[in-house]
Amino acid sequence: MTNQQATEFTHTTVLLHEAVDALDLSGERAHGTYIDGTFGRGGHSRLILEKLSERGRLIAFDKDTQAIANAAEIRDPRFEIVHNSFATITEALAQLQIQHVDGVLLDLGISSPQVDDAARGFSFRADGPLDMRMDTTRGISAAEWLAQEDEEKIREVIKNYGEERFAFQIAKAIVACRKTDPITGTRQLAQLVAHAVKTREKGKDPATRTFQAIRIYINKELEDLEVGLDAAYAALAPQARMSVISFHSLEDRIVKQFFASKVKVDQPDRRLPIRQTELPQPKMRLIERIKPSEQEIAVNPRSRSAILRVAERLPEGSAQ
Repeated sequence: MTNQQATEFTHTTVLLHEAVDALDLSGERAHGTYIDGTFGRGGHSRLILEKLSERGRLIAFDKDTQAIANAAEIRDPRFEIVHNSFATITEALAQLQIQHVDGVLLDLGISSPQVDDAARGFSFRADGPLDMRMDTTRGISAAEWLAQEDEEKIREVIKNYGEERFAFQIAKAIVACRKTDPITGTRQLAQLVAHAVKTREKGKDPATRTFQAIRIYINKELEDLEVGLDAAYAALAPQARMSVISFHSLEDRIVKQFFASKVKVDQPDRRLPIRQTELPQPKMRLIERIKPSEQEIAVNPRSRSAILRVAERLPEGSAQ
């Protein structure tokens, strides 16, 4: 995720320095092994590599074949790219014979080149095939899913993943339309949604929530996030950090609740004869929560909804 061109499309990395600085790559930590779970166009990865020593190592992950092609341009023996979701961290590290890492960075969501390239099917602003897959070599496209899924499931996805209050009307319109006219294009779906949505949010296209919902579902983004957070935590060495950027409330809620579950632990009844040293201890401590500055939002409006959350793994048996 970088300013460099990806074909004719560009991407500006959100919270670039803040997310990398949060990993604290100073001193001995510069010799460590790190994970960039969402390579994108490589902005975070390239900055991490700049800060690592010659002994450092960076393992990056991405499902997007275009991201993998961009990663191939990095000619650095300290760098490796894995063509898979960061949900597969455990398996990948086992294959690489890596037991622990010194930090994990996750930049969630979708990159600008994916949105801006109409051929990817993510955008309702330009017409293109209704695909929406991050990894076009696996799974079914959004068009295929809409053609075969039942109305109730479509409604459920749009309601739960898009937080769309007109999900019932949209699902009904999709099923009615596909009986005579297969839904294969992005503008076709956007116009169908626009007719089904009765009121519009100021400054937001009526198709925004529906496109978000279908994209999240098709790519199993929330499932990957839940599995990936657990896998990333399990891989962390003591005092290693996780730096996670989310872009919408569904992602951020999962990240926030995950960190909270590691920071706050249930304590037994005080009346029980348990030594202080035997009491459950926090597994992580929160470091910071950062939002983009007004200057960054002015330059890159897509950063407006971003939230960076950072936490550090505590040594076993330590108090926060």
